[in-house]
Amino acid sequence: MIRRHPASTEIVHDLDAIEKTAPPRFQRFEAWLTRYSISLLRISLGVVILGFGVLKYFPGVSPAENLVEATTHVMTFGRVPDMVALVATATLECFIGLSLIMRRGLRATIYLLLLWVMGILSPVVLLPHRLFSGPNHAPTLEGQYVLKDLILFTASLVVATTLYRTTSAAERQSTRDKVDDDAAPADPPSS
Repeated sequence: MIRRHPASTEIVHDLDAIEKTAPPRFQRFEAWLTRYSISLLRISLGVVILGFGVLKYFPGVSPAENLVEATTHVMTFGRVPDMVALVATATLECFIGLSLIMRRGLRATIYLLLLWVMGILSPVVLLPHRLFSGPNHAPTLEGQYVLKDLILFTASLVVATTLYRTTSAAERQSTRDKVDDDAAPADPPSS
């Protein structure tokens, strides 16, 4: 049986399975990174997203308040009041952040992240003049805010890749064996 080393995004419970590429004095640190880096990424993303969501509950505090209001105004043709848009965005961000921090409902949160990223990217299409009106079309502060959110979203996708992986080595092996059995050609009929 060939021993497969875990992918960098897998949660590793068998530290002996970690490829020993680092010098011996760094192998313990490498094992620690492999075991905890995705969890640390998930929690830090949750804290940042939650923090920016909480800011939107307080009028005049969030740096993205005007951008959320302007984007919602354009998207809904002015039918949704600004305060409703801010509270909805804040609630969405707080729910996503809490879910990431507490590691509860993460599979549902993936779909909320897709909704969130559509809101993030809509100003790029609807209000590009507000995002890239700096010298030589450099991003404005609002444009930098959108780019930051895009980075948060892609980091969330890294966390999401770990949700569909099994954590048990035996389960991973049985899944690989099943895939190998399904992919193997059938024996030719004997004559």
